[in-house]
Amino acid sequence: MTQYSKRMVVIHWLTLALVVAAWYLGHELDEAREEHGATLAGYIVHAIAGGAVLLLTLMRLFFRGKDGTPAPMGDTLMDKVAKGVHHALYMLLIVLPLSGVMTIVTSKVGNALMAGNAALLPKKYSGVAAHGVHEMLVTVLIVLGVLHVLGAIKHQFIMKDGLMERMSLRRK
Repeated sequence: MTQYSKRMVVIHWLTLALVVAAWYLGHELDEAREEHGATLAGYIVHAIAGGAVLLLTLMRLFFRGKDGTPAPMGDTLMDKVAKGVHHALYMLLIVLPLSGVMTIVTSKVGNALMAGNAALLPKKYSGVAAHGVHEMLVTVLIVLGVLHVLGAIKHQFIMKDGLMERMSLRRK
């Protein structure tokens, strides 16, 4: 096996698109909340994007076991770091949506959503530990995502070893 299965590739790129969308929506919610303009729809769409990331990540892990994965390119220290980054990304893509759920459950957002009343949305998240964790995990995800992209760029343009073809829909 030299490439990931088509469904693994599609899930990978859909997950990326949803992570970017969820990050953007979360950023916009922060801005809107500070200006007292956050909406229930904003929270719902952000939560749906996060839930879809969780679902796709669980599907990807399932299909990894079912379809297999390409053999590692090498066994150097950098290959082991890359494997660790991948495992950390999977963990974050599971824990981050769960921390979002905990933020909703432990803050006034849950009450506002249940009542259908945007006036109940919190202006600040003071005292909501889950929100602090959620924000910290977003930062960690961004850092690991940048490392992931830099590794792919290194393989594509410096090592020129064709590693990125593994995540392509074009089949050899």
